[in-house]
Amino acid sequence: MRGIVAAVLACVCMGAVAAPVAPTKAVESTGLRSIAGWLKAHGAEGFLAADVADAMGIARGADDELIAARQRGFRDDQILRIAQLIDGDTLLFMVQGPGEVYFYLSSVRGGLRKALVSVPGREAVTPLEAAEAESNFRREVLYWEQRIGQ
Repeated sequence: MRGIVAAVLACVCMGAVAAPVAPTKAVESTGLRSIAGWLKAHGAEGFLAADVADAMGIARGADDELIAARQRGFRDDQILRIAQLIDGDTLLFMVQGPGEVYFYLSSVRGGLRKALVSVPGREAVTPLEAAEAESNFRREVLYWEQRIGQ
């Protein structure tokens, strides 16, 4: 009997860990629209490199080495944050800290679509776990909402 209970608990626990976190589109969509509008109005002309676009799954022409974007960036003591608006509906947030760079791809209407972390010294790029991705992404949206409110 103990073996059956332990097996059921193990299955339930594994399912809970593997289950993706439900996105909170309602909470983020207003913020994402505000950030996109702010980048359209106040962002500087910039570009996204083809290798980053490919890693994030952003469509580009076969001969395009750079993709046009409206962008803004801010640096504090240890962290560089950049937000880019691509084609009016795609937002890419990049957060570079000591030893790693986080990328969060979202659409203005659909919320978070992809989250990766890159370790430049090791040339390693890995997807974030669903819960960590959602939590970090929400934090990043809040950061940009506060920046545009200043």
